[in-house]
Amino acid sequence: MKAATLAQIKKELKMRSPDEIEALCLRLGRFKKENKELLTYLLFEADDEEGYVEHIKEYIDELFDGITNTNFYYLKKSVRKILKETKKCIRYSNSKETEVALLLHFCTRLISFKPSIKRNTTLINLYERQLDLADKKIKGLHEDLQLDYVNELEELR
Repeated sequence: MKAATLAQIKKELKMRSPDEIEALCLRLGRFKKENKELLTYLLFEADDEEGYVEHIKEYIDELFDGITNTNFYYLKKSVRKILKETKKCIRYSNSKETEVALLLHFCTRLISFKPSIKRNTTLINLYERQLDLADKKIKGLHEDLQLDYVNELEELR
Protein backbone atom coordinates (compact mmCIF):
# COMPACT_ATOMS: atom_id res chain seq x y z
CA MET A 1 0.00 0.00 0.00
CA LYS A 2 1.36 3.37 -1.00
CA ALA A 3 1.02 6.18 1.55
CA ALA A 4 -0.68 9.43 0.56
CA THR A 5 1.24 12.70 0.49
CA LEU A 6 0.89 15.22 3.29
CA ALA A 7 -0.99 17.59 0.97
CA GLN A 8 -3.53 14.88 0.19
CA ILE A 9 -3.93 14.05 3.88
CA LYS A 10 -4.38 17.73 4.77
CA LYS A 11 -7.04 18.13 2.09
CA GLU A 12 -8.87 15.04 3.30
CA LEU A 13 -8.76 16.18 6.95
CA LYS A 14 -10.41 19.48 6.01
CA MET A 15 -13.38 17.54 4.68
CA ARG A 16 -13.83 15.51 7.89
CA SER A 17 -15.87 16.48 10.92
CA PRO A 18 -14.19 17.08 14.32
CA ASP A 19 -15.62 13.81 15.65
CA GLU A 20 -14.09 11.87 12.75
CA ILE A 21 -10.73 13.58 13.28
CA GLU A 22 -10.86 12.70 16.98
CA ALA A 23 -11.55 9.06 16.13
CA LEU A 24 -8.68 9.03 13.63
CA CYS A 25 -6.25 10.46 16.21
CA LEU A 26 -7.27 7.90 18.81
CA ARG A 27 -6.92 5.10 16.32
CA LEU A 28 -3.51 6.41 15.27
CA GLY A 29 -2.43 6.46 18.92
CA ARG A 30 -3.20 2.76 19.30
CA PHE A 31 -0.70 1.58 16.73
CA LYS A 32 2.74 2.85 17.61
CA LYS A 33 4.35 3.97 20.82
CA GLU A 34 5.92 6.96 19.04
CA ASN A 35 2.50 8.09 17.79
CA LYS A 36 1.22 8.04 21.38
CA GLU A 37 4.28 9.91 22.62
CA LEU A 38 3.85 12.59 19.96
CA LEU A 39 0.14 12.96 20.74
CA THR A 40 0.99 13.21 24.46
CA TYR A 41 3.51 15.96 23.74
CA LEU A 42 1.12 17.89 21.49
CA LEU A 43 -1.83 17.64 23.85
CA PHE A 44 -0.22 18.01 27.27
CA GLU A 45 3.32 19.36 27.04
CA ALA A 46 3.55 21.64 24.00
CA ASP A 47 2.17 24.61 25.95
CA ASP A 48 4.92 24.43 28.60
CA GLU A 49 8.17 24.01 26.67
CA GLU A 50 10.39 24.73 29.68
CA GLY A 51 8.60 22.09 31.73
CA TYR A 52 9.01 19.64 28.86
CA VAL A 53 12.75 20.33 28.68
CA GLU A 54 13.12 19.81 32.43
CA HIS A 55 11.12 16.58 32.24
CA ILE A 56 13.32 15.25 29.43
CA LYS A 57 16.49 16.27 31.28
CA GLU A 58 15.32 14.26 34.29
CA TYR A 59 14.58 11.34 31.96
CA ILE A 60 18.08 11.58 30.46
CA ASP A 61 19.56 11.65 33.98
CA GLU A 62 17.62 8.51 34.90
CA LEU A 63 18.88 6.74 31.80
CA PHE A 64 22.49 7.70 32.55
CA ASP A 65 22.10 6.57 36.16
CA GLY A 66 20.86 3.19 34.93
CA ILE A 67 23.93 2.45 32.81
CA THR A 68 26.06 -0.46 33.93
CA ASN A 69 29.63 0.65 33.50
CA THR A 70 31.33 -2.72 33.57
CA ASN A 71 32.25 -2.91 29.90
CA PHE A 72 32.80 -0.26 27.21
CA TYR A 73 30.78 -2.31 24.72
CA TYR A 74 27.65 -2.07 26.88
CA LEU A 75 28.48 1.50 27.78
CA LYS A 76 28.55 2.48 24.08
CA LYS A 77 25.26 0.68 23.44
CA SER A 78 23.62 2.45 26.36
CA VAL A 79 24.92 5.88 25.35
CA ARG A 80 23.66 5.39 21.79
CA LYS A 81 20.25 4.37 23.15
CA ILE A 82 20.11 7.48 25.35
CA LEU A 83 21.09 9.66 22.38
CA LYS A 84 18.37 8.02 20.27
CA GLU A 85 15.76 8.77 22.96
CA THR A 86 17.04 12.35 23.25
CA LYS A 87 16.78 12.89 19.49
CA LYS A 88 13.27 11.47 19.48
CA CYS A 89 12.19 13.94 22.16
CA ILE A 90 13.85 16.76 20.21
CA ARG A 91 11.92 15.74 17.10
CA TYR A 92 8.62 16.01 18.96
CA SER A 93 9.33 19.56 20.08
CA ASN A 94 10.60 20.96 16.78
CA SER A 95 12.12 23.91 18.68
CA LYS A 96 15.78 24.86 18.16
CA GLU A 97 16.12 26.13 21.71
CA THR A 98 14.86 22.83 23.09
CA GLU A 99 17.20 20.94 20.79
CA VAL A 100 20.24 22.90 21.95
CA ALA A 101 19.30 22.60 25.63
CA LEU A 102 18.82 18.83 25.42
CA LEU A 103 21.97 18.22 23.36
CA LEU A 104 24.07 20.25 25.78
CA HIS A 105 22.56 18.40 28.74
CA PHE A 106 23.31 15.07 27.06
CA CYS A 107 26.92 16.15 26.46
CA THR A 108 27.28 17.39 30.03
CA ARG A 109 26.12 14.06 31.42
CA LEU A 110 28.28 12.12 28.97
CA ILE A 111 31.53 13.96 29.71
CA SER A 112 31.00 13.73 33.48
CA PHE A 113 30.18 10.01 33.34
CA LYS A 114 32.38 7.55 35.23
CA PRO A 115 34.38 5.72 33.89
CA SER A 116 35.69 8.51 31.75
CA ILE A 117 34.77 8.34 28.07
CA LYS A 118 38.16 9.84 27.20
CA ARG A 119 39.62 6.34 26.99
CA ASN A 120 37.22 5.34 24.22
CA THR A 121 37.56 6.81 20.73
CA THR A 122 34.01 5.94 19.67
CA LEU A 123 32.45 7.76 22.61
CA ILE A 124 34.73 10.76 22.18
CA ASN A 125 33.74 10.98 18.50
CA LEU A 126 30.05 10.73 19.41
CA TYR A 127 30.53 13.48 22.01
CA GLU A 128 32.33 15.74 19.51
CA ARG A 129 29.62 15.21 16.86
CA GLN A 130 26.91 16.25 19.31
CA LEU A 131 28.88 19.34 20.33
CA ASP A 132 29.32 20.28 16.67
CA LEU A 133 25.61 19.76 16.04
CA ALA A 134 24.74 21.92 19.06
CA ASP A 135 27.14 24.59 17.79
CA LYS A 136 25.38 24.68 14.41
CA LYS A 137 21.96 24.92 16.05
CA ILE A 138 23.10 27.70 18.40
CA LYS A 139 23.92 29.90 15.41
CA GLY A 140 20.24 29.86 14.42
CA LEU A 141 19.01 31.17 17.78
CA HIS A 142 18.40 34.71 19.07
CA GLU A 143 21.58 36.61 20.04
CA ASP A 144 20.86 36.61 23.79
CA LEU A 145 20.29 32.87 23.81
CA GLN A 146 23.37 32.36 21.65
CA LEU A 147 25.59 33.98 24.27
CA ASP A 148 24.25 31.76 27.07
CA TYR A 149 24.56 28.57 25.07
CA VAL A 150 27.98 29.45 23.60
CA ASN A 151 29.34 29.89 27.12
CA GLU A 152 27.96 26.50 28.13
CA LEU A 153 29.35 24.95 24.94
CA GLU A 154 32.82 26.38 25.59
CA GLU A 155 32.80 24.87 29.09
CA LEU A 156 32.10 21.46 27.55
CA ARG A 157 34.96 21.75 25.06
